[in-house]
Amino acid sequence: MISIPTELLPYLGHNLWHLFAVFLRVSALVSLLPAFGERSIPTRVKLAVAIAFTLIVVPAIPAVEVSPGLPNMAGSICIEPLIGLTLGIGLRLFVLALQTAGSIAAQATSLSQILGGAAAEPVPAMGYLLTLAGLALAVLLGLHIRAAQFMIHSYTLFPMGTLPAAPDLSQWGVNQVARSFGLAFALAMPFVIASLIYNLALGVINRAMPQLMVAFVGAPAITFAGLFLLFAGTPLILSTWSDALFTFLQNPLGGLR
Repeated sequence: MISIPTELLPYLGHNLWHLFAVFLRVSALVSLLPAFGERSIPTRVKLAVAIAFTLIVVPAIPAVEVSPGLPNMAGSICIEPLIGLTLGIGLRLFVLALQTAGSIAAQATSLSQILGGAAAEPVPAMGYLLTLAGLALAVLLGLHIRAAQFMIHSYTLFPMGTLPAAPDLSQWGVNQVARSFGLAFALAMPFVIASLIYNLALGVINRAMPQLMVAFVGAPAITFAGLFLLFAGTPLILSTWSDALFTFLQNPLGGLR
């Protein structure tokens, strides 16, 4: 039987507590992290990813002295997941921005009912394709490396065991939601402009030739225009989205740009 020297027990307990506190924040963040926290990812895989990120983050975080009392430990157990969930929600809003952009584009081009239930979350085909392509691009561009740096940097912004101020946190959350929908509308802008031009042209033609069934003529045109814009504009859309995502990872308090 292996015996542990008595003088090592406080040191060992302190390090285990530090590891557990980091795991609380990291696991909460990983549960909402784009690509790694999707619904289609099994829970065991998410747990393994959280443990892997924890082992990466722990050596870079200085240990904080925590009083052995129950109130202090209970406070840290509540605060650390809250910070992780807050930062994870900020990242999850980028996935929501892609889904919203796809929904706006699909509604504008009359393609909102195609493959609507193909994803875990019911979104139109354009939203599903943009989300899947965006997540794949983010992983290829090193999302796991940026995420590890983001987790380490989070301890500079929110020290361990320190509860963020409620007014600042609520204001930050409102700004992130507003900017997320602004980003979604900006990404879907080409489809909205094409829909506006289509409807104006359809109105002029219908005014000039009331007897012509312009809807039967215009429906294939707007469908083709929507698919062409999706083919031609997806690289620019995903590039803009990935730049905004990595900008947020570098400076989460700066918001979406």
